[in-house]
Amino acid sequence: MRIGELARRTGVSERSLRYYEQQGLLAAQRTPGGHRDYPEAAVDRVIRIQELFAAGLTSTKIVQLLPCMRDADGGPSELADAKLVDELTGERDRIDRMIADLVRSRDVLDDVIDAASLTNR
Repeated sequence: MRIGELARRTGVSERSLRYYEQQGLLAAQRTPGGHRDYPEAAVDRVIRIQELFAAGLTSTKIVQLLPCMRDADGGPSELADAKLVDELTGERDRIDRMIADLVRSRDVLDDVIDAASLTNR
């Protein structure tokens, strides 16, 4: 599929897809006319890349991680080395701390809302 179709199907800009390719996150074949031609599996890969970026991982970390993840077709994956596992565990711990902070913030807001509701009665 061409880059425009991949962009439409994933909701990711063509510019971002070119960036992913530059970073080694995504690969495309070239048509005789020089246009990018992505396989169907690129849709799932781009979605996975987006999820990893949303989790706060850098493109460098994602490049290391992608070969260790199973593709949608269930194909084999490489084993992550101990250093990568430690780094990813640290990332997960960072996300857990962020979640805990957000829950505390929500609890404070709930208290303020409850207090404001009582004074408005």
